[in-house]
Amino acid sequence: MTDSASSRSLAYLADVPVDLVKGVGAARKRKLESAGVRSVAEFLMHVPKRYLDRRAEHDISTVPLGEETTISGTVVSFERRRISRGREMLTGSVSDGTGTMKVVWFNKWMKDLDVGQEVVLAGKVENYRGSKQMSSPDVQRLGTGDALKFDRVVPVYPALGGIRPWDVLKMMDNAVRRSLPIEDVLDTDTCKRFDLVDRTTAFRDIHFPAEMRAVGPARKRLIFDEFLRIQTAFKVRAHDDYDTQRGVAITGTGELTARFREQFPWELTGGQEQALASISADMAAPTPMHRLLQGEVGSGKTVVVVLALLAAVEDGHQGAVMAPTEVLATQHYLGTERLLADGGMAPSPVDPTSGGTASLFAPEPTVSRPVRIGLFTGSRVTVNFVEGDIDRSQGLAWLADGTIDIAFGTQALIQEGVDMQSLALAVVDEQHRFGVEQRVQLRSARADGSIPDLLLMTATPIPRTLAMALYGDLKVSAITEMPSGRSPIATASVPEGPDGDAVVDRLLTEVAAEGRQAFVVCPLVSDSDKVPAKSAEAEFARVRRSLEGYSVALLHGQMSSMEKAAVMESMRTGDIDVLVSTTVIEVGIDIPNATLIVIRNAERFGLSQLHQLRGRVGRGQYAGRCLLVADESTEEAAARIDAMLQSDDGYFLAMKDLEIRGQGTLFGDAQSGAADLRLADIVRDAGLLEAAGDFAAEIVAADRNAPIVERIIEEVDRLHGVLPEAAVGDGS
Repeated sequence: MTDSASSRSLAYLADVPVDLVKGVGAARKRKLESAGVRSVAEFLMHVPKRYLDRRAEHDISTVPLGEETTISGTVVSFERRRISRGREMLTGSVSDGTGTMKVVWFNKWMKDLDVGQEVVLAGKVENYRGSKQMSSPDVQRLGTGDALKFDRVVPVYPALGGIRPWDVLKMMDNAVRRSLPIEDVLDTDTCKRFDLVDRTTAFRDIHFPAEMRAVGPARKRLIFDEFLRIQTAFKVRAHDDYDTQRGVAITGTGELTARFREQFPWELTGGQEQALASISADMAAPTPMHRLLQGEVGSGKTVVVVLALLAAVEDGHQGAVMAPTEVLATQHYLGTERLLADGGMAPSPVDPTSGGTASLFAPEPTVSRPVRIGLFTGSRVTVNFVEGDIDRSQGLAWLADGTIDIAFGTQALIQEGVDMQSLALAVVDEQHRFGVEQRVQLRSARADGSIPDLLLMTATPIPRTLAMALYGDLKVSAITEMPSGRSPIATASVPEGPDGDAVVDRLLTEVAAEGRQAFVVCPLVSDSDKVPAKSAEAEFARVRRSLEGYSVALLHGQMSSMEKAAVMESMRTGDIDVLVSTTVIEVGIDIPNATLIVIRNAERFGLSQLHQLRGRVGRGQYAGRCLLVADESTEEAAARIDAMLQSDDGYFLAMKDLEIRGQGTLFGDAQSGAADLRLADIVRDAGLLEAAGDFAAEIVAADRNAPIVERIIEEVDRLHGVLPEAAVGDGS
């Protein structure tokens, strides 16, 4: 750290160890590092939580009660006495000529005040037994110069690694004085354009403002900088990884997509058509697509994806869909198989024991171009043109020679030995459950050096500003409207306990008696001594006892792949009346006959997750119901359940979840290595986020290697270690 008057960059300060700040010794350095503060730059970003204006003094006779204030006067009396073992009380009185006020400190080390000494006191004045009293005030003996706490706007810092706020204040004073001025990445015109103060002013005024009104502009500039770093990194990544790479231009012949549309029983919604148009335009471009398709539960994302995949197949290429679980991958495969069969686009399956494979390539009289699909998971390989499961090596051979047009699967699709002849479109469903490397593996370069298109899917509705913060390097398509015929799911709540059990059992009996099916979801697999919540295993046993004569099954993630597949197949065929499970059924499960979902300990789930679970029912001709069984004893739990009862709008619930829980960690280590936003809040500061995003896009598009871009990226590298990857948590 230098005491030079010349300006230095924030990137430079990010390389300066924090123990070069005066007052930071070895012990405090360890405490700061435990709180994530290793450099001077990170220390400067630890900003005050509030401020005390101690410039104006009051007379004791007119001092306001209940407010932070400052008075000065003469010590009339002072006494120190022990009140209990190891505890002391210090009392005194101060007079300023207009009145006398009592002061008291409990168990505080400080030097005795001398009677007749002139002092300044700062704190909150209260009425105690009819007299004015100031408890635990800061005290300055006139002439001793405790300047940081008096006659100024005093910053109050949040706890930092166990270091007392007063000590943080003294260290910060040294850090700010020795760090300023700080080089600005924005020129004067840009600051004027966005109504921003310069960076030196921002750091000075956020820590030691001369006026309270200076804090707002300082905070605004530092928030803009946080957003600008993230957004610029995203735009640079998009430029480097997509905008300047060679893709696979897919225009399609229209043969398969037109046939699919003809057989589809409903008209696509406007949202589906708009999303499909954006995807088709990206696929036809010479650069690889990098797009996120998001939409409400049941909004019809799957149909859009199937049409995009068929366009790739029409052009003589292949598609792949990767899902995080076998249950979801199987659901995608079966749903597509059904759609192809309904449209007369599926090949005729053959018995592999009755005559070899020649018939696979024989002319099919009813289909101009059959579409061959396959399912690849850890436990099985299945295709729609051969009956039963097939040998994995045979399935891989059909992927490699192009026999299989579309592959569905889990991470089995990216394991060693899996090669596709001409992959042109890679789709990743519930992509937030995969790491960046896994997504990159799926869309790795083809033999000719071109990059396949990448379409990410999520059923978790993401509001625009949140999508910008999480997916800044992605284009986003959102389907916000629902297909006609989908009825709202009636939602109710009951408290956890015996009464809740009785309501659950009654509803389950009613549903089973009507020939419908139901889900019961629990947060745990097994009972836990540490977590007081329902387990799927215990609830399964209880429900089975209560519903004699009906079929009750259990499903959770610890079961084998074959067991899970068998249970889901029985649920699909209607052999199971009630399925008790964990959140393994959260996404992608389509049981049209399911009309009731019961969520036990609903207070333990995030709003987006509750909304996803609720969307598992009411997917057929029968209306759906959702029962939330919850302990609403905390304010947060009550707010969450109330939001579920008042709205079935996933975008509203996503924003509500963000408000209730806070933005938390936007970029996890597995996804990016970037730190959380320190000052910015994507709900409160949405306008600044959009402005920073627009400016980042502008400067990168103008010149990827411009000095301003390079300086911002250098800050990202120094402060975060790597450029942030697009990432999102599941909200649970």
